Amino acid sequence: MKESYTLILPAFLYGKLYKHLFPGDGDEHGAVICASICKTENGFRLLARDLFLATDGVDYVPGIRGYKMLHASFIQEKILYCRENQLVYLAIHNHGGNNHVGFSSDDIASHERGYPALLDINKGTPVGALVFARNAVAGDIWLSYENRIELTETRILGVSIKRLYPSPPMWMRNFNQFYDRQILLYGDVGHEILSKSKIGIIGLGGVGALVNQLVARLGVGCIVAIDPERVSISNLPRVVGALRWHALSWLANSKVSWLKRLSEKLSMPKVDIAKNVAKSSNPDIRFKGIFGNALDSDVAKELVDCDFIFLTADSMQSRLLFNSLVYQYLIPGVQIGSKITHDKSSGELLDVFSVVRPVTPNGGCLFCNGLINNSQLQKEAISDYERKTQAYVDDDDVTAPSVITLNAVGAGHAVDDFMLKILGFTDESASTDYVKYFQRKRSVLYEEPRKDVGCRFCGTKETSIIAKGDLIRLPVKLTC
Repeated sequence: MKESYTLILPAFLYGKLYKHLFPGDGDEHGAVICASICKTENGFRLLARDLFLATDGVDYVPGIRGYKMLHASFIQEKILYCRENQLVYLAIHNHGGNNHVGFSSDDIASHERGYPALLDINKGTPVGALVFARNAVAGDIWLSYENRIELTETRILGVSIKRLYPSPPMWMRNFNQFYDRQILLYGDVGHEILSKSKIGIIGLGGVGALVNQLVARLGVGCIVAIDPERVSISNLPRVVGALRWHALSWLANSKVSWLKRLSEKLSMPKVDIAKNVAKSSNPDIRFKGIFGNALDSDVAKELVDCDFIFLTADSMQSRLLFNSLVYQYLIPGVQIGSKITHDKSSGELLDVFSVVRPVTPNGGCLFCNGLINNSQLQKEAISDYERKTQAYVDDDDVTAPSVITLNAVGAGHAVDDFMLKILGFTDESASTDYVKYFQRKRSVLYEEPRKDVGCRFCGTKETSIIAKGDLIRLPVKLTC
């Protein structure tokens, strides 16, 4: 597979940059983006963290050899900032045009004169340049003196995901009768985008198993699915693809206690069932099932280059990890769950609902919205409580009710949202609210996520982890 080099920009940064570069005067303007790096086995991602707009006539001035240039003092200030924070330096300007853009010969000559020195100042952390048209971006990235690469893609993370290239890509038409009816909706380009997408699923219980099947049938190219548990008899009605022999039901139903315990140790891991389902739904899919804990450092690392993450486990630690991945690595995602509540004294059924909570680098995080509880985190860290958090009843001795149809409500809506978002089809006016579907009342509640500017996850201050990528450690357990 050819290595890819992608710049990822949250929409709130891109909006500021676009307004600065294209104010309607038809002239050229400048800026600098400082980005962290996420290294992957297929290339790397540049995660835009800071944007500095160059003031016309002060920071962006008439050029000595070209039309305009960034002033030396502005460059010095920003490259020293990058060195101090171990960030990639990206100088920006714009050209005219719409769907095609490229560097001029003066631009390239300027890079060759100045970027070796900038690499030295930045202590070997890459430097480079971007040139924007209204609907196109080209990049010249210097990884070292001898190694320069062109930017493959620029991805704007907004309500929808927008992709920009130096020129419109030549998508290969690859007719596939299996997806024919779906391609009628999203076209060959949409099918190509899905087939190149890498999706993460944390948790393969009742909700996660449904998500796994749905995204596989959409035609995504790669799934990384993580779950530490084996299937049990009680899972069979709601875990897609689970059969009685997977749960070793003849042992689990035995009246001999040691045979029951044996079934728990030898039944099939949920990730193996999910792999069978995904492969039968999409034989070409690359499926990486990890029979382990997403909180282990080597496991969490498999998620950092995903294009979208579904959180379908419900421990506080998994929420903390998911929250960190969204903001630290600029990966949009969604948290999905179902809950059935009873009156503790009478046992009366109180409510039945599903929740779909989109979480993106532009909005408020789970922590800001009270969905990550510090005391629960501490409790999970010192006990096996994490396993019990799948029980949505507030009594550790009561097995939680779970019904496949209830799980399907959240899974279906979440995968629909994912599909439209990743293909760029979501209407720009669409709500980004959390949604609760109340089945008993047949009603829907929308909750606008809160955002604290001082939040260490989604906030805008320097202390935020947003777009820090590999520069800081994820909240995981260290493995030897």
